[in-house]
Amino acid sequence: MLSGVPTPQRRADLFGLSAVLCWSTVATAFKLSLEYLSPAQLVLCASVVSWLFLGGLLLRRGQLRSTLGLFRQHGKASLLLGALNPTLYYLLLFHAYDRLPAQEAQALNYTWALTLTLLAVPLLGHRLKVAEALAALVCYSGVVVIATRGELMTLQFDSLSGVLLALASTLIWALYWIFNTRDSREPVASLFMNVSVAIVLLGGYCAATGELTHWQLRGLWGAGYIGLFEMGVSFVCWLLAMKLTLSTARIANLIFIAPLLSLVLISTVLGEQILGSTLVGLGLILGGLVLQRCGVFLGLDRST
Repeated sequence: MLSGVPTPQRRADLFGLSAVLCWSTVATAFKLSLEYLSPAQLVLCASVVSWLFLGGLLLRRGQLRSTLGLFRQHGKASLLLGALNPTLYYLLLFHAYDRLPAQEAQALNYTWALTLTLLAVPLLGHRLKVAEALAALVCYSGVVVIATRGELMTLQFDSLSGVLLALASTLIWALYWIFNTRDSREPVASLFMNVSVAIVLLGGYCAATGELTHWQLRGLWGAGYIGLFEMGVSFVCWLLAMKLTLSTARIANLIFIAPLLSLVLISTVLGEQILGSTLVGLGLILGGLVLQRCGVFLGLDRST
């Protein structure tokens, strides 16, 4: 796969695959960690580990002092973005994982790309294209299949609250990236500042809800893994891949590997029986995302 390509592209592929491998493991890590920690405790611990990793990276680059000096100038942006991600996004996502099987929660989470496209219409003034409208229809039909576990005629929801929380997390994630487009800060410095604010917010939330006590130490290993690989290493690897690649589409398409690898881990590590409705629903969601990207080649790039 990597032979014969230019060195920068080879490195981009390796960084992109590294990020995808990290993402494919986190659904399993979420579910395992939530056996010992509450969603708020898990977000707080993971954020602290992410903060240490990002701070160490900035220190190695010689950028930590200058980044700390940016808080006064970019305090409002850090407060807004940090409240969205990691605070609210992961709180909603972990509550969804607490209510749903991992296979369903991770599949629903992949609809965020369509949510981003739909929100860009009212917030950024984008026009909705035919391909995007069709993609949304296909994607969200997959959501219904997963949410009802294939019982489409009766519309029986096993955990409607879990489904709504998972979809709400995609809304927050999409809002985060829309607001992030106006952020002029260097990405790693920006994320470090956002996480710094999030730790304060999450610490206050846990104090108010009594979740700063009764920690189960076994859950800290999973929180550390999530903070390092989901909220740290994967982010940096993806940035490097996008920076080095000669083809953004080539790197972006790697993301479709993650949910399939994730299902293998969910089945083997968590012991979940992968439902046919999950496979059908995930297929529709991924198919909708492919349709969104390939619409221009199908002549569906007109605006509605």
